Amino acid sequence: MGTKQSSGLLDEADVTRADSLAREIFSDIANKWALLIIEALGERTLRFSELRGDVEGISHKMLTQNLRMLERNGLIERTVYPTVPPRVEYTLTEPGQALRVTIDGMCDWTHRYLGAIEESRHRFEAGKP
Repeated sequence: MGTKQSSGLLDEADVTRADSLAREIFSDIANKWALLIIEALGERTLRFSELRGDVEGISHKMLTQNLRMLERNGLIERTVYPTVPPRVEYTLTEPGQALRVTIDGMCDWTHRYLGAIEESRHRFEAGKP
C-alpha cells in the first residue's frame, strides 16, 4: 500500500465536478429575469411587491421561480417576519453582491459598445455582414 502525495492540483474528478456545477449555475442565472432581479436588489433589501415593481414585465410566477432559484444557489437571502400577513424581504448575499459586480461590468460593456452593436446589426440585416 503506497502513500499518495498531493501535487496541489485538483484531480480530474474534482475538475469535472466543478465544471458541471459551473454549467448548472450559469444555466440558472443566465436568464434575463435573474440578472434583472440581482440588479434591482443592488445593495437594498426589498419586498416581493417592490421587486415586482422594479423588474418591469416580470410575472408573479417568474419572479417566484427566479427568487427560489437565486436563494437555492445562495445568491439571495429570504427573510420572513412573523407578522400577519407575513412580511418577506430579499437581499443579496456576499456571493450575490460579487455576481452583481460582474453584471455591472456587462452593463457597462453594453453601454460602451451599444452603437457598434446596433450598427453591426443593421449591416447584417441589410445583407452586408
